[in-house]
Amino acid sequence: MDINTIQSLYGTTPVTTTESKVNPQEGFQSMLSSVMALLDDTNQAVKTANKEQVAFQLGETDNTHDLMIAEQKANIALQYTVAIRDRVLEAYQQIMQMQI
Repeated sequence: MDINTIQSLYGTTPVTTTESKVNPQEGFQSMLSSVMALLDDTNQAVKTANKEQVAFQLGETDNTHDLMIAEQKANIALQYTVAIRDRVLEAYQQIMQMQI
């Protein structure tokens, strides 16, 4: 089977060579803003959990359901943040080990 037979069945696929160049400054700023948003969300979840915990300890509320939900959200957010940090450090170490 030759290529002409295949092309007659499926047609030719146009090859486009579009180079999309990423501005390094914009790429870094985008990643930095994403990381800062992640840290802000994690910090807010931890603050909410602490607020719920203090309210429960002071007897202002007896709703353990909201307390446990807030603590689990904070725990999951913190685990996610640590996992992202570990991946970034691993990528950095791989880049540093590359030979030029």
